[in-house]
This record gives sequence, structure tokens and C-alpha cells, in this order.
Amino acid sequence: MRLSANLGFLWPDRPMLERIDAAAAAGFRAVELHWPYDVPPEALSERCAAAGVAVLALNTPVDRSRGEFGLGALPGREAAFRAGLAAAADYARRCGAGAVHVMAGIVPPEVAPGRAADTFAANLGWATAEAPDLRLLLEPMNALDQPGYFYARISQADAMIERVGAGNLAIMLDAYHVGMAGDDPVAELERFLPRVGHVQIAAVPTRHEPDEGRVDHRALFAALDRLGYRGWVGCEYRSRGDTGAGLAWRARLGVAP
Repeated sequence: MRLSANLGFLWPDRPMLERIDAAAAAGFRAVELHWPYDVPPEALSERCAAAGVAVLALNTPVDRSRGEFGLGALPGREAAFRAGLAAAADYARRCGAGAVHVMAGIVPPEVAPGRAADTFAANLGWATAEAPDLRLLLEPMNALDQPGYFYARISQADAMIERVGAGNLAIMLDAYHVGMAGDDPVAELERFLPRVGHVQIAAVPTRHEPDEGRVDHRALFAALDRLGYRGWVGCEYRSRGDTGAGLAWRARLGVAP
């Protein structure tokens, strides 16, 4: 089991570079990010190198002021999608990250599902050719947290990867979103493991530390081990209180960072 610290949620009371130090002090050897673009990538890379942690992944940009949460499946926004993907890929290369989460976006109700799917497939075809050196991750998000998001289930991400047919596309299986969508993370892992490039965890439905809620993370960790998963498991949860104190869940569930 290799746990990474998601610095989009953990240690939110600290500036980004100080979160890296906190993650290293807590025993993590890798971090993942949401939108670190306010920090120069070289500064982030240097801080991670000094702390002895790897940078795994970041998200493509979002524009909340426009009500957008990604652009991949939004017809008419192709030029902005390409600019955002190019910016994310450049940042990833300069900070040392090997993967980018390509956000599909919230599809307006007037856009037919088939048109949104065609747009996403075309955008991913361009993106995979534009960034062949990076793993591009697809993460469905549950409809309760992100109403209108392009997809909510792992099977839909799998179908998109099959359609595009590029070798650098992979599924990001987030146990929180899977559980909130009403599916079993273990069953989804067993079904789609060959295409799973990253796993994330958080309690369902609170999105707190994974030692509570409806998803049995102990069973999930056992399945990861049994199935031979060799990737990282991202701790993408919001702490119940102090992040450091909350890390006691690792001992309770028998895992190490």
C-alpha cells in the first residue's frame, strides 16, 4: 500500500509549499494536487525534492466564475479546453508530475448526451496525442456533489477509454464518488482494474477520514493487495479536524503511508 497526500484537501490552513513539508513529516512519500497554478512549478518541484516526496498528478484548470468544472465535454469550448490542457501538461512536466486529471465538466441541460460524448472523445483524442508522455486520468463524479457532471460511473469512463483507444488514458477510481453513486468500490476495482491508473479514498457520505462511513476501506485495501494493484492510493478527504491528528486512521486500518 502506497498512500499519497492530496494537498487540495489536506492541511488546508497552510500555504501550498508548507503542505508539502507537512505531508513529508507525516510519512507520505508522494503528493497529488488539484489546481496548484498559483505556485511556480519549479518552486513546487524544488520543495518536493527537498522534502523527499514525488509529485503524482494535478487537474486541468477550472473556471468557477463561469460555473464551469472542466471543459472536456462542453461543445463550443474546444479552444479553451486545448489551452487548459496545454497549460496543465506544461505545469506537470515542469513540476515533475506524471499524470493529469482531464476534467470533463458540467454539461448544460440543453446539450444532448451524445453530443457531449462526441466532444469529450474528440478532445481526448487531441489531448492524448498532444501529451503522449503523460498519463491522462478520467474520473467520474457523483451526481449529488456535482449535478450535471458528464459522467458519474466508472463504466462510463471505461467506455470512453475504449472509444478513444489511446494507451495513455486511465481511470481514476475514487472510492468516495463510486460509493456516493451507489456502487461498490471493490466490485468496480475487480471489474476495471486493467484500466485503473490511480485510486482515491474518502469516507461515504461525509468525505472525511476513511475509517468511517458506508465504504469498508479495510476490504478495499485487501482487494487492492489481492488484485496486485501497484499504483498509489490518494488520500483525498476533508479532515474531521486537525489533519495531523486525523491521520491516526492509518494505524486503525492497518496501513502505512
